[in-house]
Amino acid sequence: MNDSPGWATPGSSPSDGEGSHGTQPPAGNPTGPGDSKWSAEQPPPGQWSSPTPGQTPPNPQQPPAAPQPGAGWGSYGGGYPPPNGGGQGGWGYPAQAVKPGVIPLRPLGMGEILDGAVTTMRKHWRAVLPITLVVAVVVQLATLLLQKYAFSDVVLDQSSSAPLDDQIDALGSLAALTAVDGFVQLIASIVATAMLTMVFSRAVLGHGSSIGAAWREARPQLARLFGLTLLLGIGSALLFTVLVLPGALAGQGALAVLGGLVALGLILWLWIRFALASPALMLEKTTIRKALTRSSKLVKDSWWRIFGITLLTSLITGIVAALIVLPLTLVGGLVFGGGLEGMAEGSGATSWGYLIMAAIGGVIALTITMPIQAGVTVLLYIDQRIRREALDLELARAAGIENYGTTTPPTGG
Repeated sequence: MNDSPGWATPGSSPSDGEGSHGTQPPAGNPTGPGDSKWSAEQPPPGQWSSPTPGQTPPNPQQPPAAPQPGAGWGSYGGGYPPPNGGGQGGWGYPAQAVKPGVIPLRPLGMGEILDGAVTTMRKHWRAVLPITLVVAVVVQLATLLLQKYAFSDVVLDQSSSAPLDDQIDALGSLAALTAVDGFVQLIASIVATAMLTMVFSRAVLGHGSSIGAAWREARPQLARLFGLTLLLGIGSALLFTVLVLPGALAGQGALAVLGGLVALGLILWLWIRFALASPALMLEKTTIRKALTRSSKLVKDSWWRIFGITLLTSLITGIVAALIVLPLTLVGGLVFGGGLEGMAEGSGATSWGYLIMAAIGGVIALTITMPIQAGVTVLLYIDQRIRREALDLELARAAGIENYGTTTPPTGG
């Protein structure tokens, strides 16, 4: 492993029955067959539970024995103490883990993942904010121009007397414009996600980053990331069509609705299952197929946890975006959109003042929320690899921490 933000592609995860990743352990790290990645300081694997009354907690002066090969891979944290408060209050584990960057090198709690994303934005704002600001400006400018010069010319007459051909043409034009707007947003978000992934991966090691360095690291994988995103989008659309279309063609509304609900459930399940494919693709420099496989293995047995953290992140960023966008949009409508009457009729929605105010709100909201969402995804990927593959050893070496895993690690800020 080197000090670059990307990490070498690991071999099969320990959950597949292999205990190493094809890398050498740190000097002095006692290893046995199949457990070369485990620190001698780690407690034996097993489900974390409260101590049995009458039992004495482990002696903090005596490091627990190293885990046995092949045992405990499905248990909490691969044998680590719990992230929130674990090791404190007499449990006998170190109170703090090594923290070379924005997160401690151990399994993370939900709060630590969110805090790591926000901390990276704060400490490395010179790299993070310009990336998201440029992307947000491009996205909002494209949306503004389309709304001003294209969407306003599309008249969708829903009256029963409107010719069917005119309605079909209007719907087609609206769909085409929406597709153009979505494509611009897709390209911009892919570029931002790729570059932010590199910034966050360096922040975990305590390394600074620059826009130029993030671009150089991300550029070779951009085409694959675009392909991955497109594949997931097309797959979701096809799945929805296959399950809804039979009921719609048969004229069975209830069957179509049922198919739609099943499709949404499957799409959600697949979305979480492949949620870590993007960071795997970027940081492991792998292919689309291998990235999907890696995500599936890392998410296995942790679907609900990752779903909960992802949902909470979406709720938080959605609330933050709404608190920024809605007031500016309301002011734009009242001042430039003809007041409440113009807003109700929709006549003010194409005025320059209203569109500019809405775009400003969108730029601010995207600039703030985009790095949080990207950061949580990257940190979830790192957290899952720490839990399943002892990636903390690799990260410690890349951060320049000597003898990590051979003795009780020093605490870091």
